[in-house]
Amino acid sequence: MWLAIAVALVAANLRPAVASIGPVIDDVRDGLHLSSLSVSILTSLPVVCFGALAPLGPWLTRRIGMARAVGVFCVLIAVGLVVRIGPDAATMYGGTLIVAAGIAALNVLIPVLIKQDFPHRTGSMMGVYTLSLTGAAAVAAGLTVPVGDAIGHGWRGGLGVWAVLALVAILFWVPQIRAAGEARVVTAAASGLFRDRIAWLMTIYFGFQSLSFYAMLTWLPSVFEAHGVDASHAGALLSVSTAVQAPVALATPALAMRLHRQTSLVIGTVVFTGLGLLAVLLFPMGAPYVWVIVLGIGQGASFPLVLTLMVLRTRTSDVTQQLSSMAQGVGYLIAAAGPLLAGILHSVSGHWTLPLAVLIALLVPQGLAGYAVARPGFAGEPTRSR
Repeated sequence: MWLAIAVALVAANLRPAVASIGPVIDDVRDGLHLSSLSVSILTSLPVVCFGALAPLGPWLTRRIGMARAVGVFCVLIAVGLVVRIGPDAATMYGGTLIVAAGIAALNVLIPVLIKQDFPHRTGSMMGVYTLSLTGAAAVAAGLTVPVGDAIGHGWRGGLGVWAVLALVAILFWVPQIRAAGEARVVTAAASGLFRDRIAWLMTIYFGFQSLSFYAMLTWLPSVFEAHGVDASHAGALLSVSTAVQAPVALATPALAMRLHRQTSLVIGTVVFTGLGLLAVLLFPMGAPYVWVIVLGIGQGASFPLVLTLMVLRTRTSDVTQQLSSMAQGVGYLIAAAGPLLAGILHSVSGHWTLPLAVLIALLVPQGLAGYAVARPGFAGEPTRSR
């Protein structure tokens, strides 16, 4: 039970750093005198790091063991959250890089830890993991602006407060480090799957569903602000969208584990995401809370579904680590194009129509890749069962 709680608290630190920046992005830009390009780079930097720095998790685990590695990366998140509220753009970018390094590693390690330590409760623990992750993102999106105003330090106070959550996770993780025996070594390398068809399809599916998610996580408040919504209200709309993802994230892994094929779930997530984006594009102020709820259902189910598929499509925790490292390492590099591309298209066109239309179009490769990996089979094997 203690380990489950500790895992949930660690997971709760994997999205606030990103979810909190969207509602205050205009204040950050003005306060640090950033150009539109600099803002687009800042919003894409964490996702780039999630991909480029994903191998840090397995690398450090091989040297000091899983429990100690998780603890180190939690400390990195706490330190980075403090550094990024410093006096200038350098501290913002430097702190973001430190935070992203910790998150990148934990993105890979937590699914592996769940497969190792909860072999008979994998579905329920994946649900707890994604529930904690998405729930914390919703809280960060909704409270960053009000908290910053309440404590009197503006966007710096709103962003810096999330370091407290990282400290709580560290305190709860310390007993796991003390209880750890010999280091549990992760020996497999992601390169072992670079010629595997299922692994590449999983990578594409992960990449495009993350691209959509991070583009909206970063820019959804700005989309509504362009239609006259104030910053606090726009942050609330993002918070509702991410809050809806919490119960969906809890239910999706358990449902996926019970199905022989998960194709219907893949189709459902793409349809809901597409409807949500289309409604925001065509009728943004018609029923905005309905639109963000529909979007939240689609995106909220996509992420836990792809993580669960990583577990279902591997036979051992070593191969799970390979697949997780490859899919997230390469997939997040694909996803990083989301915030950057949306920001650039908005700057060039002067409106949000083009960025939203592109996101809708990119649901096609997401759906095709997801449909393929939702069929029975295992990564790292020469043949695939049907």
